[in-house]
Amino acid sequence: MISVIIESKNINLDKIIIDDKNDVNHLKNSFRVKEGETVRAVDGENEYICKVAVIDKKEITLDIVEIKKDTTIKNTEITAGLSIIKNDKMELSIQKLTEIGVDKIIPLETKRTIVKLNGKKDKWDVIVKEATKQCQRVKLLEIENIKKLKDVDYSQYDLVIVPYECEEEYSLKNLLKGLETVPKKVLYLIGAEGGFDISEIEYLKSIENIRIVTLGKNILRAETASIVVGGILVNEFQ
Repeated sequence: MISVIIESKNINLDKIIIDDKNDVNHLKNSFRVKEGETVRAVDGENEYICKVAVIDKKEITLDIVEIKKDTTIKNTEITAGLSIIKNDKMELSIQKLTEIGVDKIIPLETKRTIVKLNGKKDKWDVIVKEATKQCQRVKLLEIENIKKLKDVDYSQYDLVIVPYECEEEYSLKNLLKGLETVPKKVLYLIGAEGGFDISEIEYLKSIENIRIVTLGKNILRAETASIVVGGILVNEFQ
């Protein structure tokens, strides 16, 4: 079903007014929607099943047929702390983490980060919106501003997981198997190309709720590790 992302200001009683230029153009010219056609709108909390009522030059009016609450809400909020990697790989990670159901991303500037940015890219939010439409989730993945490892508030998480290629014994599987209670907030950290610097690992080891784990004998690319760990955690705690 065709999806569009809206804000509360777009809702007027039992109607939704699509007035964003890009959304109107996309619906009219890419999807070629017709009056009477069924489309889906989401605002981060609810899903609206609608019929296209009126197609004007600068806006499209939808009639709300049904309102559905988000049924994918998990007991555990999962955040990925991703060291910034090269453009296409970072964009792939954002797209796939949106699709599998990760809740939030914290872009990290680490010692081995090659790509230097002054702030998060607008394109990242565009990728989130497009992936949200494609996978039909309701709540948008949130991307925070860029942080350094020392600026992350680890105390707000019940569990922080750090995959590290030099760890040989303590696996992610063993960690999850040994949990006595279901954590409410989990953060996992992925290093940049080349992984985390040893000084960063020593710093992270000094924090009480951080667990260093191995993902196995194969060394994974940063984007692969981000998706693999995210998928395992979403599956574990959904």
